[in-house]
Amino acid sequence: MPGGRLTQQERQQIALGLADGLAYAEIGRRLDRPTSTVTREVMRNGGPTAYRADLAHRATERRAHRRVGKQPAPRGPEAPAQAHGRDAEAVREYEETLATLFMQQGLPKMMSRVLTCLYTTDAGSLTASELVERLQVSPASVSKAIAFLESQGLVRRERDERRRERYVVDDDVWYQSMMASARGLAQLAETARQGVGVLGRETPAASRLENIARFVDFVGESTIRAAEQAREVLYTKPGTS
Repeated sequence: MPGGRLTQQERQQIALGLADGLAYAEIGRRLDRPTSTVTREVMRNGGPTAYRADLAHRATERRAHRRVGKQPAPRGPEAPAQAHGRDAEAVREYEETLATLFMQQGLPKMMSRVLTCLYTTDAGSLTASELVERLQVSPASVSKAIAFLESQGLVRRERDERRRERYVVDDDVWYQSMMASARGLAQLAETARQGVGVLGRETPAASRLENIARFVDFVGESTIRAAEQAREVLYTKPGTS
């Protein structure tokens, strides 16, 4: 039933739906399950191309057995969330959902988990050691993830009063990310037009590349205009319209 643990039969239906090319939302409707449940199930068990119902079911059973009799240990960075009256289990569930969404949109798993941690902390910033503690991963994994996210304009670095390096997602980071995306589109358009000259302007291949260049030019320019117009929304504080 909705909200309960997925059954083996439901996992088989998910596998069949993926094989038929159905969207997660459609699979969820057929199972009477939230789309997020299906998405999370698939992404934590190999993704849409590698999902296997029997393997997913066994993996879930193993995780359940490991949790039996295990006393949950308090996690330092989650203490403030509990102090604000948040439900710790609901927070963990939401973090998993958000990380899964990032993975769906193309971010690797570790980068998605790091970005989720940063977005769901009230401070909007964490040190490397705090990320290591929250995610229970190696410092090298955090360093690699941060380098990737920084290259995409999704995080930035700063030093705090103790000279520790902190990784920050601030009010402007999505604007900067959109602008970085627009610059990438401009580069794609330029490269596509170089191919027009190489392949011969009157050829079908050149025509295809020219159309690509025109398309991404339009999308890139529209992205810049929209980002500029909407930038102030990023600075809207809670409780204000």
